[in-house]
Amino acid sequence: MGSFSIWHWLIVLVIVALVFGTKKLRNIGSDLGGAVKGFKEGMKDVGEEEKTPESVSQRAADPQTIDVQAKEKSDRA
Repeated sequence: MGSFSIWHWLIVLVIVALVFGTKKLRNIGSDLGGAVKGFKEGMKDVGEEEKTPESVSQRAADPQTIDVQAKEKSDRA
């Protein structure tokens, strides 16, 4: 009842390939890889957001920035 030998795993692999087919297994593998890649990118984005404590609205104004108000243009003639 110990661990399985390599022959047991090969038989299981052959049975799984026969049941699902190699094309479906390849698709599942690529979908799983894409999901893992997306998860890593999402975690990387969250990590970068946590590193910058200031949000856009809390940033100090650049001394060269000109603060103006925009007004709508009216067509009154």
